[in-house]
Amino acid sequence: MIVQKFGGTSVGKPSRMASILNIVSSSEQKLIVLSALSGVTNSLVAINELLHKGEKNEARQKIKELENHHIQFVDELFSGFPEQIDELKKIIASHAKYMHDFTLDMFTWNEEKAILAQGELLSTAIFFHYAKAKGHDVFFINALDFMRTDKDVEPDYYYIKHNLNKELDNLKNKQLVITQGYICRNVYGEIDNLRRGGSDYSASLIGAAIGASEIQIWTDIDGMHNNDPRVVAQTKPVRQISFDEAAELAYFGAKILHPSSIRPAQEYGIPVWLKNTLQPTDEGTLISASSDGNQIKAIAAKDGITAIKIKSGRMLLAYGFLRKVFEVFERYKTSIDMITTSEVAVSLTIDDTTHIKEIEQELKQYGLVEVEHNKSIICIVGDFLGESKGYAHKVFDALKEIPLRMISYGGSKNNISVLIESEFKKEALTALNRSIFHLN
Repeated sequence: MIVQKFGGTSVGKPSRMASILNIVSSSEQKLIVLSALSGVTNSLVAINELLHKGEKNEARQKIKELENHHIQFVDELFSGFPEQIDELKKIIASHAKYMHDFTLDMFTWNEEKAILAQGELLSTAIFFHYAKAKGHDVFFINALDFMRTDKDVEPDYYYIKHNLNKELDNLKNKQLVITQGYICRNVYGEIDNLRRGGSDYSASLIGAAIGASEIQIWTDIDGMHNNDPRVVAQTKPVRQISFDEAAELAYFGAKILHPSSIRPAQEYGIPVWLKNTLQPTDEGTLISASSDGNQIKAIAAKDGITAIKIKSGRMLLAYGFLRKVFEVFERYKTSIDMITTSEVAVSLTIDDTTHIKEIEQELKQYGLVEVEHNKSIICIVGDFLGESKGYAHKVFDALKEIPLRMISYGGSKNNISVLIESEFKKEALTALNRSIFHLN
């Protein structure tokens, strides 16, 4: 079985959802994972914010707008199928009423997850009925019946595998099976989600659970590019990349792939394809256990970085100092991206500043603390370290006009990272593009 995940832009217009049927139609059994329609999750977030503020009339208006958006979508998609239109309008109305009911009473943080789930529940209902109307042998399974997180808010692999395969055991003759990405239940059985971008994660978890032959992530661009096409004028798709390389790029800013989505596929050795819904015959990018040799593959940038420097004479010849520093970040569940050390100082970066004041205050007991905001990490990824020569020179020569705040080199054979002021990001990415890939 092949797992195919389609993102919001792939189902954002009726014409695009219609075109998906051509992609999923084949002799091989497919499990289709869908995101909400493009822009819908943002609208649901806005509804939650209005409800938290107590602005119930505004929330009701937003819910009505969302209902009308789905009705218009269905009217266009199902032109010529009046019975299906009537049925889907009833389904859309029931979801709108479900959200509307939250405007009649107190609104809690737990209930916002139930509202966020409505996007995927609606998109899968629409696509399921469309596939049926077009004569496809299709079945629907609800992700809320098998996708669950554990007490640590991590995917419960055993639960997912057991319950998903139990569902599929009854569907051996079904050619197409449709389910939702992103949504799940938590350990208490409440509706929850895998956070933004989590549909990729859903697809990878599903693929691992069923032992899929491959996982396909369909978006609106032709695979993972060698640089950020939103910033750099000329980029090109990378045709093959390893799991480790893809994980580095996803974590450090490549938006095509959710950072968590690589791990389950990598653990079970399932190849992942990144494909373009708008150009389905394009080759795309293959992510697998193998790499195609020593070379720099791609560059990514991560913004919103905060640098923290702790300087202390007590570091000199002292053991346990770094442990104490790391324990501060552990207490506040704040991940560290980069770290460099010297005899008397340690510098590190974080991208979550939720508890920056508390962290800074605790670190002051160990030395002088300096905090700097508005930084970017430039990550150069490939299979090029170890015995390879010349790659570091090529990177740093390209960046010779850019002030470098930190350098991380050698921690991974797949990654050279540098920290710079965010104002130099475009200049740095363009310089690397020109020097490494010979693209202006």
